[in-house]
Amino acid sequence: MSLAEWALSIGALLVTMVLAGTLLGRLPLSSAMVYLALGWLLGPDVADVLRPDPVPNAELLGWLAEAGLLISLFAVGLRLGVPLRDRRWRLPLRLAFVSMAAMVAMVAALGVWLLGLPLGAAVLLGAILAPTDPVLAAGVLTDDPDKPDRFGFSLAAEGGLNDGAAFPFVLLGLGLLGLHPLGEGLLRWWSVDLLWSTLGGIAIGAALGLATGRLVVYLRSRHDEAVGLDEFLGLGLVGMAYGIAQLCLASGFLAVFAAGLALHRVRERPQPHTRPLKAADDLQGHPYATLATHSHHASATMRDSVLGFNEQLERLAEMVLVLVLGAMLSYARPLPAVWWFVPVAMLLLRPLSVVLATVGEGLTLPQRALIGWFGIRGIGSLFYLLFALQFGLAGDVADTLVSLTLWTVAASIVAHGLTAQPLTGRYFAWRARKRAARAGRSPGA
Repeated sequence: MSLAEWALSIGALLVTMVLAGTLLGRLPLSSAMVYLALGWLLGPDVADVLRPDPVPNAELLGWLAEAGLLISLFAVGLRLGVPLRDRRWRLPLRLAFVSMAAMVAMVAALGVWLLGLPLGAAVLLGAILAPTDPVLAAGVLTDDPDKPDRFGFSLAAEGGLNDGAAFPFVLLGLGLLGLHPLGEGLLRWWSVDLLWSTLGGIAIGAALGLATGRLVVYLRSRHDEAVGLDEFLGLGLVGMAYGIAQLCLASGFLAVFAAGLALHRVRERPQPHTRPLKAADDLQGHPYATLATHSHHASATMRDSVLGFNEQLERLAEMVLVLVLGAMLSYARPLPAVWWFVPVAMLLLRPLSVVLATVGEGLTLPQRALIGWFGIRGIGSLFYLLFALQFGLAGDVADTLVSLTLWTVAASIVAHGLTAQPLTGRYFAWRARKRAARAGRSPGA
């Protein structure tokens, strides 16, 4: 296709998504499902316009997936307003680490016993499929982000955390295949790839996000400096957090997620004898420069501006990557194992891993069932697959992992896209009835 034809096709797609946005909101469909179908139609099996063969193009496709994932992680972190010391973080932490590790172990067991994979390849498959998608999971977070429902918050926070938490297990699988050094007795893996990568990434991102946010708020509210270019602030913080973490052998994904969380938690620095502006909660009635430099509103204005830009980038990244994923399905061999592996992973292994991680959390049956179902696979799994291919994964093992990963992600996008609206609608209706019943029984009601 020529540049003009590409421009026409992409422009028509973007305008169509805008015009059809309201209709999609009324149907049990997600935008990701539409992108996936269009990607397949543009792929080698139909129009033969997109040819994203994952093996020879692993490096380029990996860069695209990594960039999209970084944008998504930062945006998800910015949306989560729960303080880090809040006990509501306990559940997503258990999901992101305990449930994820259980998922890796169970998929690895299936890989060795039923798929005939080497141990390293089986562990690698488990690590690729263990992380949940922060973008698609965040779509379930329909409440106020500062006072979210436990179910929606846990899914979104889990998706933000486990994309970075899965990385050590990807390296473990590659190491067992002889493609990455693990050290004597796994010493390097335990000390650097697991402990330092996880803790160091979180610490670097949190410190950088907090320091940058406070500096910008101080300059704006005290000296009327550093005003504007919030788009650069968001992208710059993503780049610095990821770059510093990677150079320090820490997790860049966790650093970017933590930077978003920390930036959201930057508080206002009111000057003495000043008052908030009226109607500033919804930013109406005051120009941006006034709000950005006012000591009562500088932090919220900074956060909202950065988040608004990042959310637009997030939507574009989702569109591009899911389109590419749809076209990549043409390169996924239709292995017989796909027909039993995908439903087992989605309907059995994910719920089992959630049960193991949520013991003692006091979840209601609907909450546990929904968290068990919405283990949404997406861009994180695609990135780790491409990352493994860049490391030298090849042959029949590579073909098997490509097929199982791509079909699992595609099935997840379709199944969870179809069920997200009806299931979450029923859940929130059930929660409202439960709250009303409690209010009716309370004294003085």
